[in-house]
Order: sequence, then C-alpha cells, then structure tokens
Amino acid sequence: MDVGSVLVLNQNYEPLNVCNVRRAMILVLRGKAEIIENARNVIRTATRVFALPSVIRLVNLIRRPRPRVRLTRKEIFARDGWICVYCGRATRELTLDHVLPRHRGGAHTWENLVSACKACNHRKAGHTPAEAHMSLQQEPARPRVSIYYTFFQYLAQQEEWRKFVPGYEAAAAAG
Repeated sequence: MDVGSVLVLNQNYEPLNVCNVRRAMILVLRGKAEIIENARNVIRTATRVFALPSVIRLVNLIRRPRPRVRLTRKEIFARDGWICVYCGRATRELTLDHVLPRHRGGAHTWENLVSACKACNHRKAGHTPAEAHMSLQQEPARPRVSIYYTFFQYLAQQEEWRKFVPGYEAAAAAG
C-alpha cells in the first residue's frame, strides 16, 4: 500500500496529526474516521476499488494537550529571528548564550537562553548583561506553538491540506 501522508482532523476539524495511508484506511474501514478529501490514487482489491484518503476526520473528539516547541539551538535561533539579541546583527554564525550564566545558577531554559553573535557572547563572557553593560533587545520566553507550526513541513506538497490548517495564509503572506 502507498506510504503517502494523510492529514488527520479531530471531530471539530482541528488538525491533529499526520499518519500514513495504511493507518488512515484502517481508521476509515473500522468506522472511526471519515474521508474528507481523496488523493488522486486508488487501491484495488479483488472485489472493490477504494479512493485513497488525503484528509480524514475522526468520528469522536480527541482531547490532547497543545504541542510544545522543543528546546533546541535551532528553535532558540528561530525564536530570536536569527539575530543577536545584544547587538541586533543578523548572522548565521550565532551562539547560544545563557543570560544568567550556568556557573552562577542559570538554568538551561527558554527564559534564560538567547541567540548571540560570537563577538557579543565573548564580550559578555561569564557575566550578566547588566555587569557587561549590555542590554537585551527582547526578553527571552517560551514560544507559543500554532497549529501551523506542526504541519508547515507538509503544506508545500499537500495543497489540499492548506484550507484545514489555520495560520497558513498569514504565514505564507509574511514569508
């Protein structure tokens, strides 16, 4: 069976996740989901022809917590707009900086990590920004995850999904 991707919507049409075609067909055939959009392909059995789904909707509402952005270097740089938070210089050669240095009790958290160019990170060294006479252009915080964030990697290939993912139009216009 095709290993294509299928968008899974909750009962209220909110995107939940992406699964493979096999899993989606099992959900549909067991009556746990319904097909909302068909892909262009079909699968043939000895007696029937099935249109493969591209988007399915679950019959029952699934409650789940909102996804969170993982704390990684790339996500810190993306949150800060790929610029140094001290001097505002845009560069791809960024380093991570702990606002309150770890050796002084600073945690490795969203609220204590920022993007810094090598020069600013070296200048700040093991001091706080105030001690180094530097200021943050923006306060670090945990980013909020939109539904778009979870599904953006699929939207370039799956045009029929875009109408089900809120925030796509705004992100496409901004990017």
